[in-house]
Amino acid sequence: MTADAVFDALGDPMRRRIVERLHTGPLPVGELAATLPVGRPAVSKHLKVLEGAGLVEHRSVGTRNLYLLAPLGFVALQQWLVQTWDAALSAYADDVADQQEEK
Repeated sequence: MTADAVFDALGDPMRRRIVERLHTGPLPVGELAATLPVGRPAVSKHLKVLEGAGLVEHRSVGTRNLYLLAPLGFVALQQWLVQTWDAALSAYADDVADQQEEK
């Protein structure tokens, strides 16, 4: 997955809440919906978007589908953040060095 796909999926506040809820472990749609201000059909749609972005996966356990975070889906996001942070720190270091030279 690309960082753009991950950011697009996480651009919706409800999808971010779902990801936050899944930090504690796998949950079925019903339990997710019980803690959110939207119904099961909306949660299912959000889960499909998150799954399409590679952030969430589901496992069938008996008659229930459990949804859980897919750690590999967050790799593109992590790489983007590291690259952006490294560029920002490098620019800051250059600015500090330039100010030191001016003194």
